[in-house]
Amino acid sequence: MTGAPRRGKRTSTTGKTQQARKATGRAGPGRARRGRPGYDLDALLGVAIGVFTERGYDGTTMEDLAAALGITKSSIYHHVSGKQEILARALDRALAGLETVLTDARASADPAMARLERAVRDSVATLIAELPSVTLLLRVRGNTEVERAALARRRRIDGELAGLVTAAQGDGDLRPDLDPALVARLIFGTVNSLVEWYRPRAGASPDLVADALCAMVFDGLRRR
Repeated sequence: MTGAPRRGKRTSTTGKTQQARKATGRAGPGRARRGRPGYDLDALLGVAIGVFTERGYDGTTMEDLAAALGITKSSIYHHVSGKQEILARALDRALAGLETVLTDARASADPAMARLERAVRDSVATLIAELPSVTLLLRVRGNTEVERAALARRRRIDGELAGLVTAAQGDGDLRPDLDPALVARLIFGTVNSLVEWYRPRAGASPDLVADALCAMVFDGLRRR
């Protein structure tokens, strides 16, 4: 005796689609909620970041985003004005975290060397916490106004770190023969390399990664 026919699974519904549909729609503290009930802006951004990273921003259409989300284009427009706003919000996730890291380090009363090391450790933590958005940030090439603005913010962050390097050199804690701007780029280059291999479930803890990175970087930079 056979049972009733089983309905087949819809192959077009991905895990990312389910994530977007299950979103509660509750807004975080101080964040105005946009969009109609049943959809959450953060969930939309999370899916869009993955699509932009995989296809490239220029190669992604609103139709692609709607398909990945399992909703119509008009539903996306309930949340954002268009693709550029999605990219801007996605990049801001990474940039805002890094800017906070440097702002906190600059405001500290600790010696420059301690502030520099703290900035590097916190940058590692921020990258790991915002791994998808940082990965997207590192893929942008300045082809749009939004991307150029993001790259300008990155340069300011580099400059803030270079300022800490200069201060640590002035205190006599770092080698004086190295260019601070070059050191800042090399440090961030090392931190940013985590996007190529670090995976939260399989990798070491953020603290262990920060310990290893700081030992490797600062052992070579300290004045002897």
